[in-house]
Amino acid sequence: MLKKPIILPEGYPFIIISLIVAALLWYFGMLYAAVIPFVFSCYFCYFFRCPRRNAIIPPGEDTIVSPADGTVVDVSHGVEEEMYLGEKCHKITIFLSVFDVHCNRSPMEGTIKYQSYTQGRFLPAYEKEVGFENERGAIGIEGKHRNILVILIAGILARRVVSWKQLGDPLQKGELYGMIKFGSCTELYIPGEAEICVKKGDTVRGGLTIVGRLKLE
Repeated sequence: MLKKPIILPEGYPFIIISLIVAALLWYFGMLYAAVIPFVFSCYFCYFFRCPRRNAIIPPGEDTIVSPADGTVVDVSHGVEEEMYLGEKCHKITIFLSVFDVHCNRSPMEGTIKYQSYTQGRFLPAYEKEVGFENERGAIGIEGKHRNILVILIAGILARRVVSWKQLGDPLQKGELYGMIKFGSCTELYIPGEAEICVKKGDTVRGGLTIVGRLKLE
């Protein structure tokens, strides 16, 4: 399983640069001005935090957990998904604010059988068009019983979709596999016969909140 530190390495440049600027301002006697970059460095530590949750991930082959922390802003049914699944699906859209944990986790155990990256615009992550026009990265996961698709979508502040996994890599439920920097949204496509366990407005936590249940035969 992919293990990550408490603060993700992707945040180190932001933290270090902010601290250097703060130190220089302090050295030259601009104490009040030094507070600003110091506060930014503290925020970057907070933003790039990566809480470890492996010990409390919900069990069960039928459960699908949230791929991200955030708020459910849309639940759509009967959506034609042609990128990987090729069938009608439920689509759950999760908005991540700049205060949410931005690590993305696998909703179920399986293998990455599809992976794509698309450059695009940087519309606000809560707008409906972001899934079609913004920078995004998708992975299709082949599970023991059914397949799912997860799409990471960059927002107005986010400028990079990061993936730590490659095509063919195995994933455990709740395992870290990527992130989006500075505000974003995540779309989860699951089979149409699955039971949806969340609704618009719900707060979810990546790797912890059950968002759906597969019907196992």
